[in-house]
This record gives sequence, structure tokens and C-alpha cells, in this order.
Amino acid sequence: MATDAQTSRAVAEKFLERLGRQDPDGIQELFSEEIDWHVPGSGALPWTGRRTRREEVAPYFTTMWPHFAHGRSKVVLERLIVDGGDVVLLAVFTHTAVTSGKEFTTPVAMHLAVEDGRIVRMHLYEDTLTVAKAFDVG
Repeated sequence: MATDAQTSRAVAEKFLERLGRQDPDGIQELFSEEIDWHVPGSGALPWTGRRTRREEVAPYFTTMWPHFAHGRSKVVLERLIVDGGDVVLLAVFTHTAVTSGKEFTTPVAMHLAVEDGRIVRMHLYEDTLTVAKAFDVG
């Protein structure tokens, strides 16, 4: 079923709001049971890779967040583009790796696909080499 842009925007805004609160369970409930999730990166970074089930969403965040220095992350949303069920978020992420103390900044594009009011796809595109180098794995 086609999803209208208004619904897609509302779901994406809820996603961003819960992400900002670091609410992994709240984020997870926005997803469909079966998902297409891809965060490319080094196998040395345990949060990267593919996920296919809703119950894998919250553990992604609870695995990733402790690797970033608390209170030292900054996310600047530059643009939110909605076309039917597709949402593209353009942003810049700045984080500090706990293990190395290195701060890194990467431009990010995130593609969400919304169907029947639930996110069915989340693909993240970022400078994976910069992220890997910050964690001394690149």
C-alpha cells in the first residue's frame, strides 16, 4: 500500500525525536516486523551491518551509543526530503570515540522507507573510513 508524504514525514519526525532522546525502544516500535536495515562499516565496529527484524533495532542503538562519548555528540539536520513513502535525511554527525578520544565529523544521508505507518527500510550512508579511523580500526 502506498504511503502518503504526510504520514512518512510524521514517522520520520517521531524517529528523529526518539533518536534525540536516545529512546531505543521507542525507535524500535516505529519499525515494521520485517525490515531492510543497512549500516555499512568495519566488522570491527559491532553496530554496523544488516538487520532484518524489528527486535534488532533497539540493540543496534544500545550497542552503538556506549562507544560515543556521552554529551559530546552533535547532529545537525540539514534537510528532510519526503516523496510518498520515501524519506531522505541529510545531516552532519559529530561524535567522539570513547576508545580513542578522537572526535570525528561525517556527512550523512539516511534513507527511510515507510509503509502502512511503519519504517520498513533504513539505509545509512556516511564516511565509513572516517568512522573507522576514529576508532583506530581503519
